[in-house]
Amino acid sequence: MEFAGKIAVVTGGGSGIGQATARRLAEGGASVVVASRRGGHRTDVSDEDSVRALFEAVGPELHILVNCAGVLASTERTPDIALDDWELAFAVNVRGTFLCCKHALPRMRSGAAIVNVASVAGMVGVPGRAAYGASKGAVIAFTRALAIDHVADGVRVNCVCPGTIDTPWIDRVVDELGESRDALVARQPLGRLGTAEEIAEAVAYLASDRSQFTTGSQLVVDGGMTAA
Repeated sequence: MEFAGKIAVVTGGGSGIGQATARRLAEGGASVVVASRRGGHRTDVSDEDSVRALFEAVGPELHILVNCAGVLASTERTPDIALDDWELAFAVNVRGTFLCCKHALPRMRSGAAIVNVASVAGMVGVPGRAAYGASKGAVIAFTRALAIDHVADGVRVNCVCPGTIDTPWIDRVVDELGESRDALVARQPLGRLGTAEEIAEAVAYLASDRSQFTTGSQLVVDGGMTAA
């Protein structure tokens, strides 16, 4: 089993991509700590005391960190984005990723891996995603910088950039925000939404020894969205 004997932390592991990732790592033999606001180890990734408590509970050794916790926050266009929504996007998506890395790294040794879940919205312009896209772009830049900071330590840092994935997040976009599911499908050249399990496989690859020559990279899994 590829992750046998390894300890992993997955934030945002209560549903969607995070839940699928936690399951995939566990199936590979990892001991997985699921961090979520509503289940598992209850954690608010935007709060340093909460993050500190999470990693203190994990203990002195950690092999895999997957930063999957994230929020959409706003679908408004500038200048209609509320400041509170803009700051929420950055508090969870950027500060949360930073804080988890900050408290995970002292527990990581050569061979450990960090995988940040970003988004294609951080790479290309997507209507109504200014706050979300800006925050995910920051995650991509942070991933590159962190990889270089810790390459000599043998800790690899990469990110996955999903396209539109069929998770409860999509249900909220459709039900609460009134976006069309058909339109979301139509913008995918492959003609369907991705699955959480497909993203989990990408995360598992970057977390595993199969990707030993990969650090500071963005693995795009988007059904061809950024190629169109």
